[in-house]
Amino acid sequence: MHYFPNKNRYLEMKYNRVGKSGLKLPAISAGLWQHFGETDVYATCRDIICRSFDLGITHFDLANNYGNPPGSSEEIFGKILRTQLQGYRDEILITTKAGYDMWEGPYGEWGSKKYLVASMDQSLKRLGVEYVDMFYSHRFDPETPLEETMRTLDLFVRQGKALYVGISNYDLENTKKAVTILKELGTPCLIHQPSYSMLNRWIEGGLLEYLRKEGIGIITFQPMQRGLLTDTYLEGIPSDKAATLAEIGITEERVALARKLNEVAKKRKQTLAQMAIAWVLRDGKVTSVLVGASTVSQIEDNVAALNNGTFSPEELTQIDSILKA
Repeated sequence: MHYFPNKNRYLEMKYNRVGKSGLKLPAISAGLWQHFGETDVYATCRDIICRSFDLGITHFDLANNYGNPPGSSEEIFGKILRTQLQGYRDEILITTKAGYDMWEGPYGEWGSKKYLVASMDQSLKRLGVEYVDMFYSHRFDPETPLEETMRTLDLFVRQGKALYVGISNYDLENTKKAVTILKELGTPCLIHQPSYSMLNRWIEGGLLEYLRKEGIGIITFQPMQRGLLTDTYLEGIPSDKAATLAEIGITEERVALARKLNEVAKKRKQTLAQMAIAWVLRDGKVTSVLVGASTVSQIEDNVAALNNGTFSPEELTQIDSILKA
């Protein structure tokens, strides 16, 4: 199937500058953590990527261990890049990361130079590209000197394997240390990728303001709190899944909050998921928000959140009162 991108794809999407850099990201980026593996239908993956590009999403976020089995997400995206998206590489931002479990043994996770170098080379091979646009340290390694991890990120930029580097899931203290090291090396930290949602506001405890002060971009993930801030559980949690869902924070108590938030979304003429995305982007502090999708309609609905991104003071007060109840 030959693919011809929508000629108007850049007219509706909003693009935000990443901190003090020259780079811009779409307000909504495509996260390929789930639904892109050997157990998923390739045609569906292809259609989601192509439709995302049609909607102005230029940024596709991966990691070495994404997919089932790990690595298959990069392989699938690489295949789509070589076929449907052939000739559009320079219009696309590709992100990958390393830090979590990827292979067995002492060198298969965390932040050592040994692991990161092997991960980068494997990711480039799976993606079929000479470089990625952004490479992240996926998580802080408490046992490896932070200087070693950051020097390896600097190495990738100097080798031309990554244009920019960033960090993900780092707390405030270690973010400050990482940013300082990278600055001294001459390869600034471009961006930080933390989790953030109406029900998960940990970055408001100092990280958000520090990143803004330093001119570092912020791209957040899990805006819908693993499906809690969607219509999936508004009618109740299936009894046979209650125990499993409770392990990731989806409980009847929190669903009750979601129902109240859904009433606010209805008045805004949005779905709960759309309001959740709009809320993360509400004040311009977040550069981009990562969303996942298992169908084309989901990515379309997510992008439609940008049609109503403004919140009145009354709406914000009402949302806060629900969350603090």
